[in-house]
Amino acid sequence: MTTPAFIAVVPARLKSTRLPNKPLADIAGLPMVVRVARRAAEAGASRVLVATDAPAVIAACERHGVDAMLTRADHPTGTDRLAEVATTLGLADDAIVVNVQGDEPLIPPALVRDCAALLDARPECAVATAAHAIHDPADYLNPNVVKLVLDTADRALYFSRAPIPFARDAFLTEADRQTAAANAFTAGLPALRHVGIYAYRAATLREFPGQTVPPEERFEALEQLRILHHGFRIAVLRIADAPPAGVDTQGDLDRVRALFA
Repeated sequence: MTTPAFIAVVPARLKSTRLPNKPLADIAGLPMVVRVARRAAEAGASRVLVATDAPAVIAACERHGVDAMLTRADHPTGTDRLAEVATTLGLADDAIVVNVQGDEPLIPPALVRDCAALLDARPECAVATAAHAIHDPADYLNPNVVKLVLDTADRALYFSRAPIPFARDAFLTEADRQTAAANAFTAGLPALRHVGIYAYRAATLREFPGQTVPPEERFEALEQLRILHHGFRIAVLRIADAPPAGVDTQGDLDRVRALFA
C-alpha cells in the first residue's frame, strides 16, 4: 500500500482519574504529549496537531514546536474532539485523519502510517483500525481487552468487551472459565484484540457527533460501535504483535521512563 497524505491528531485531556496531568508527564525532558506528537510526525503525517481542552497543554506544545488547538472541554469521546478539529480546519470530506492516542509515547510510526494507507486503499470503508491475535486466555476473558470479529474482507462486524467469538462448547463442558477459555484456545479459537488507533475520513468525523448513540455503545462503552450501528464500514489492519502498551498508571509511566533513561 502506498502512504497517502494524512493528518495526525493527538487528543489530550488534562484530567485523568488514575494519573493526573498525564499529557504533561515528563519523559526524559519532554512532556508525554510532545513525545506522542513526534512519533506521529515520524509516521510521515503532513500535519500533526494536538487537540486539547487545557491551556497548559497548549503552552507545553508551543514550547516544543508542536502545533496545538484548544477544543471544547465537554466532548464525551475522543472522536467528538476530532470532529471539532475536522470542522474547524475545514478539511475536505475525503481527507484522512488519524487519531493517535495522547498516552502512547511508544506507538510505532509504521502503525500510524499503515492505518492511513489501509483506509486510503479501502474506499468502501469510513474508518480503519488495527487488531492482533489473542494468545492468552486471560486477555480473552478480560473486559478491559476489547475483542472484535471480522468478515471475509477484514472489516469489523462487532467489537465487545465480552469474550467473542464465544466458545460455546468449551464453556458448556467446563465450569471454570479460565480452563474453558484455555481449552477453546487449544481448539483453535480465532480471537482478536483491538488496537486503539483509528484513521477516519473527515466526512465521517463530522457526522459522528450528530448520530444517535445506540444502546450497544452505551452498554459496552465503545464509541466505534456507533459507526457500525449507522451502517459505516471499518477496515481492520491485522498486525503480528501487540504494540507497546500506553500509559494509564504511575507504574506504566515509570516503565516508559526507564526505557528512555
